[in-house]
Parts: sequence; C-alpha cells; structure tokens
Amino acid sequence: MNVKFNEQGLITAVVQDAQSREVLTVAYMNAESLQKTMETNETWFYSRSRQELWHKGATSGNTQKVISIKTDCDQDALVIEVIPAGPACHNGTATCFTESLLENERPGSAAILPQLAEVIKQRETDMPEGAYTTYLFEKGIDKICKKVGEEATEVVIGAKNRDAEEVKWESADLLYHLLVLLQEQKVDVYEVLHVLQKRHEGKRG
Repeated sequence: MNVKFNEQGLITAVVQDAQSREVLTVAYMNAESLQKTMETNETWFYSRSRQELWHKGATSGNTQKVISIKTDCDQDALVIEVIPAGPACHNGTATCFTESLLENERPGSAAILPQLAEVIKQRETDMPEGAYTTYLFEKGIDKICKKVGEEATEVVIGAKNRDAEEVKWESADLLYHLLVLLQEQKVDVYEVLHVLQKRHEGKRG
C-alpha cells in the first residue's frame, strides 16, 4: 500500500459520510487495520489506548460500509468515505463533531437537501398542527402534484422575465415541494442523487 505510517506505525484516518459529506470521526489505522478495512469493506481501526485493533460496530452494530479510501498528497493521512449503519460516536450522535467553537453564516450547500428531506419525513410522521407540510400531506397527492406544477411554472416565468431573484426563490419553492412529493412516494432523495451520479459517470465514459 502506497501510504506513509508515522513512527508508531499509524496513519490518521478521517471518516466521512459518503452521502451527506459530513465528517463523522477521526481515528487511527495501522497497516493491519487498513488491510482488514480494504478486505472487508468495513472500517477497522487501531486503538492507541488499548493497543489493539477494533472493528467499528462489532458490538454496537453501527458498522461503516466503505465506499472509498483516499490519501492526501503527502500520503500520510486518509479520508475514508462510508455509509454508516448507525451513529459514529460512542455518545450516540451521528458524528463525533458536535461542539461548535465558531459559527458564521453558512453558505448554500447541497447538504440542505437530505436535511430538509429528513424534516419533511418527520413532519409526515408527527403531522404537527398548523404546519404547511402537514397541510400538504393531509390534502394528498393531487394537491402536492399541483403545487410542484405551479412552482415549476413560476420558475419558468421568472426565467422568461430575466428576474434572477424570482428564479432563486421560486426554485427553492420547487425543490421543497419536490421533496414533499418524493416523501409521499417513498422515494429517498439519495436515490435521485444516485441516478444523477450514474448519468454523470456514464457521460464521462
């Protein structure tokens, strides 16, 4: 393997959710745990405190399916993309990085799509009174489809009018109602993104 281990025979491994792109944890690997990770397609690490290998999720069931392993330009650190079967942190949180030292205004990010999809999914379960999403689910598929069509038309009108601000806001409305439609149809947003990914890969070939 073309990687550089430190004096203790270890290499830093940054574990990242392959779908949400969120950093889940930072751990260490030695040559054996890296080899096991590549052989099993599940993460194995080296515990510096116990001085032994450990298989993530062996006792909790919160395994991590490996999608890719990349090294940095110096080949002395790894980024491991995974699909987690449960929380990454021993505290029960999805990620170990939960404490904020600084929070500035966030830029737009594609990560909001799965986050919003989760909120919509929870709305369908809880059906909180007075919520617009509750109203849409109560009205059913015909109303949801009508709203998707209306918002798509508004985007087209904004584009024809060369009104960038209108296009921006109406596009946001369209994406929201499309996510509601996907939830009503029980189609995961990641499935849609996977279709886009496969199409992109096909065009590169």
